[in-house]
Order: sequence, then structure tokens, then C-alpha cells
Amino acid sequence: MSDSGDDINALTGELRSSWQRFLDEVEPLRPELYRYCRHLTRTPWDAEDLVQDAMARAFVTLATVFTGVPNQKAWLFRVASNLWIDRVRRARLDARAEPEPVTSAADPQAAREAAGTLLALLSPQERAAVVLKDVLDFSLEEIADALSTTVGAVKAALHRGRGRLEGRAEIDVAPERTPAPAVLDAFCAAFNARDIDRLAALLLDTAVVEIVGVVTEYGPEAAKHPRTGSFTGMNDPITFDDRGGVPDERLEGYLGGLARCETSGYRGERILLFWYDHVEGPRVRCVMTLATEGDRIAHARNYFFTPDIIAEICSELGVPFSTNGYSYWPSG
Repeated sequence: MSDSGDDINALTGELRSSWQRFLDEVEPLRPELYRYCRHLTRTPWDAEDLVQDAMARAFVTLATVFTGVPNQKAWLFRVASNLWIDRVRRARLDARAEPEPVTSAADPQAAREAAGTLLALLSPQERAAVVLKDVLDFSLEEIADALSTTVGAVKAALHRGRGRLEGRAEIDVAPERTPAPAVLDAFCAAFNARDIDRLAALLLDTAVVEIVGVVTEYGPEAAKHPRTGSFTGMNDPITFDDRGGVPDERLEGYLGGLARCETSGYRGERILLFWYDHVEGPRVRCVMTLATEGDRIAHARNYFFTPDIIAEICSELGVPFSTNGYSYWPSG
């Protein structure tokens, strides 16, 4: 391997093609995988992070499997389960503390968090077993496969988990409140002015910009690249060509104009919504989050190709939306 890393860079095209083919193959499982991860985690962002990490781990692991994967669905859920269980165990070791007691919650909008809060009382194995059985209706055999254990151990985990949940119907969900940083307003102003240079200037030189699951960019120059930059693409109408995009069947009613960006409150934080004009009126087709350091952006996450995130957040906010599928490239 050369010091310049040219040997690694030479692999990007081949790896990208393999990754895209893998994502096409697992796409039918994505909604259910997100639903599973959403019940394990406390926020949609954490759920999508777990989905993405599980798929990345599965992709890498698949390259080391010589005998094939007999039950692909259970195997993918096993990867997600193992990742989550490991994280919970590490977090508990670091915290050296039990989960805080739960009390009553008055906010009806917190209902979506109820399952996650109650399930936090369970051990990782119990929690995963209860979600797989009682939420996703996996068979005992499928759960055993997904959790790398036996049917007998699954039965025991379900018995313990359900018993611990009895009588714990009330919860306390108190999201942290954080002020809206001025950089979000600056981002909106630059975006709505179609000023890509101003957008890129908001990024730290070390910033990472993601179109979650499909594109990763490092630094301002990559984000504003005239052909491949995500900031450039966001300032164009949604189309589909030889490079990909959003196919016509997902653009029903879309009038072909440019997006309008605005900030919105969501669970105590500020996020960005991108509105596109449709025959029936404006609809959100993209959600974005920004992590900041001072008055600059350290990490931007664009959720354009995560329909589960868009649907959950917009439904909770009560705003109209349309989704764009899970990928931009032509399938097949």
C-alpha cells in the first residue's frame, strides 16, 4: 500500500457497486429492520444510525462468510441485535448505574417513547426478544437465530421480560431542550438564496456531510462539487437520469421546482425541513440535522433517502410529506 492511499482509492468504484447491489438486495427488509431498531432505541435518529451500522457490519461480514447465510432476514436482525446489545452493555459498564425509575407522563405526544422507556428496564436480551416476538411476530426459532441462542433461552427471556413489564404502564419522557443555534438560520438563508459557496463556508474544514446511507463527503469542497456535491444536488430540482435520482413513480404530483428550507422544532431540538411544491401543495421530502461546533457545522446528516425517518418525523409534526425510496441509483 502506498503512503498516498492511492491503492485504497482505486477500490472505491468497485466497492460502491458492491455496496449498492447489497442495499438493493436488503431493501425489502429495511422497513421492518427500522421498526425493530426503533423499538430498541429512544429516538428515530438512533434507530436509523443502528440500521445503517447494522447494514454496514452485515456487508463487511458477508465478505468473510464461506458457507452462505441460510436465513438472510434472521441473520440481518442478528447483526443489528448484536450491535445494539454490545452498545447497551458498554454504556452500562461506563455508567455503572441502573436505569432511572419511571414516573407518570402527561404529554400524549410521548406515547411513541413509552415502549422504549419501559423496555429500557429489561436486559438487552430480554428487550430484543420481546420486540421480535410481541412487535414483529417472529417465531421462536427465528428469534433464537436472530439472537444467536436457543429456543429455550428465548422462552425464558420472554417470560422474564414480560413479567418485568407488568404493571409498568406509565412513563416519564422529558426530552432535553436545546437552543436553536444561529448556524441553522444561516444555513436556511444560504440555501434559500441558492448560494452554495455560503453553504459550504458554514462547514468546518473537517466537517462530514452525509446523505445518510448512500453518500459521505469530507470537507466543504466535496459538498459543493459542481457535479457530485450534495449541496449542489440539493439546489437542483429532483430528477432521474443516467446517474440516478428519484424515479418518476415516486414523483407523482411534484411540480419540478426547487426546495425551500426552514427550521422546525422536534423533540426539544431544531431540525431542517425541505419543502417541495406539489399539485396538492408543499410537501416535505427531506429532513436534515446539523451538529455544530461554535458557529460552524461539524456534521450534516441529510435524510433524503430514509423514508422511515421522513414518515415518522413528518407524521409526528403533522406536516404533509412524500418519500424518495432508499437509494438514488438505477436498480437492476
